[in-house]
Amino acid sequence: MPFTPFHLGPALAFGLPLRKKIHAPTFLVANVIVDVEPFLALFLSLRYPLHGYLHTLLSALFLGLVLGYVMFILEKILYPLYKMLQIENDRTSSLRSFMASGVSGTMLHVLLDSPLYSDIRPFYPIMTNPLYNPAMSFAVYSFCIWTGLFGLVFYLCTLASPVYEKIRKKR
Repeated sequence: MPFTPFHLGPALAFGLPLRKKIHAPTFLVANVIVDVEPFLALFLSLRYPLHGYLHTLLSALFLGLVLGYVMFILEKILYPLYKMLQIENDRTSSLRSFMASGVSGTMLHVLLDSPLYSDIRPFYPIMTNPLYNPAMSFAVYSFCIWTGLFGLVFYLCTLASPVYEKIRKKR
């Protein structure tokens, strides 16, 4: 799913409800950052496969670790934004939480893309994609859409919760 919002579906659906266990902002970014590769390949007209090295589980592991560390370093700067968007409640997240969020997000991205594209090599240096199954396209896209709807509803409920609490206390 080159640079599409589909990856945000699972990111919202799993990241927001689990935000006490994982760092939701890192998980959200991790689910879409892998698609910087096809974006650059298309935008810059590079002679590079759309789904190259970042779309391997090994590279996703390293990218997730780097992303987790960078997000951990940027936490003090970005926390006010997270708080305003209500995607993070407190600052108790550990480096381990950031790393786990980064790795699980990038890996989930590769696993969701692998059944859809024949050019992905998830188990590089093995040059085949045993997960490629075009018949799974409908199931993968449906999963992303339904988790996206769930995640969006969950997020809207999260935004509405403080308003509801204020109204309830006034009564």
